[in-house]
Amino acid sequence: MELNFLPTEVILTHPRQSLGKLQLDWTPQPGNYLDFAGKTYAVLERCHRYQLQGGRYILNNIAIYVQIAQRPEEKTLVEGRWVIGDATCNYNALSEIIRCAVNPAGPCKSCRFYESH
Repeated sequence: MELNFLPTEVILTHPRQSLGKLQLDWTPQPGNYLDFAGKTYAVLERCHRYQLQGGRYILNNIAIYVQIAQRPEEKTLVEGRWVIGDATCNYNALSEIIRCAVNPAGPCKSCRFYESH
């Protein structure tokens, strides 16, 4: 079985600049983390770019918009996806990108605002 590698351009959101191109064997989703050129980035957005070939549009490459980030140490699996922090807290955003409004930097373990569902 042949692996399909997706040509992917990595674009930093601020300041807006292309960091380079790479071949990925997985589809990056917003909220995923990517190690590229010795740094870790959070994927914020993914755009598909198509090309017309033989009367049909074919996926030509993908552009992902990223920002520099650290991989979160606290994660919870909720309905098949990983969210940052403790999902049992009422303040948790249930997001792959942001933990919560009251303590976005974390950690959840020692948070004085923790409220169980």
